[in-house]
Amino acid sequence: MTGTRPSAVATLVDRQSRVTHVVALPDGYRAEAVADALIAYLGRLPTYLRRSLTWDRGREMAEHERITAALDMPVYFCAPHHPWQRGTNENANGLLRQYLRKNADLRTFSQEDLNVIVARLNDRPRRVLDWDSPRQREEQALGSSAVG
Repeated sequence: MTGTRPSAVATLVDRQSRVTHVVALPDGYRAEAVADALIAYLGRLPTYLRRSLTWDRGREMAEHERITAALDMPVYFCAPHHPWQRGTNENANGLLRQYLRKNADLRTFSQEDLNVIVARLNDRPRRVLDWDSPRQREEQALGSSAVG
């Protein structure tokens, strides 16, 4: 998601629970900066939350092989001009725009600021989840996997 040039953040959304993560990109969205930020952020998450990554086609993911090697996580790309293949992420970006306006300089948001915003989104009930919140769905999935 971009703000005023050259500011951006990376948005990551779990397709099942709809839990959203937003990664600060204080060094811009060149491929090297995006790879560094994603490796650092995703490397702190449990492996079950980073089985794969689906991205749209853009220069910012030119270092996808480095991400795959560092995290043992395959990166997939949508077909050109098929944004509906990432519909869950596009919906989350729309919700994030309530907090991160298009004309904002996204470099002014620290990772802590972004985490506060994301906590609000992840605690917000969603119709697609039968009015559960993404956090509730994630907790249910974790609970059922621990039992089974």
